[in-house]
Amino acid sequence: MLTRRQFFANSLATVAGASLAEWILSPTSHASDDKDTVKVMQYDDSGQKVGPIRVKKVRKTDDEWRQQLTPLQFEVTRKEGTERGFTGEYFNLHDKGVYRCICCNNALFSSDTKFESGTGRPSFWAPIAKENVRDTNDSSLGMRRTAVSCTECDAHLGHVFDDGPKPTYLRYCMNSASLKFAKQG
Repeated sequence: MLTRRQFFANSLATVAGASLAEWILSPTSHASDDKDTVKVMQYDDSGQKVGPIRVKKVRKTDDEWRQQLTPLQFEVTRKEGTERGFTGEYFNLHDKGVYRCICCNNALFSSDTKFESGTGRPSFWAPIAKENVRDTNDSSLGMRRTAVSCTECDAHLGHVFDDGPKPTYLRYCMNSASLKFAKQG
């Protein structure tokens, strides 16, 4: 017969052992605490989902980014700049394909969700995968907005607004300078 003290000690040991086993056997428990990697959804250029993957965060110095990017791309993606409306490469593009991050090639948007917003910038009602973009509060320019960046490399992409079309009613207003288009087929 167990004493109350032995019963509680055995119960505590059982719970602790089960929790430890679950933590050890869980493939995501260690990775979720890893600040050097992120989970993204991979897509091929036809827009087909390849699957989730953990990738190492892309971190480069400003000089390394300047070597890779044009001055406008650097200003927009690394310094949170904005290109002038109706001047970007993709605002009036209607081809089928995938819009990728200019900095790291992460799939960001599909042409299937692109729509004409009248802003002179490529606009989408949803990202290709929630995991691939990150929203943050932006109070610059004296107003409250939601900035959108690439999960993999932290490139500034543009802003999201709640005045878009169905089904999400969102308008992801992106800078062409932050994107590169991979044409389907």
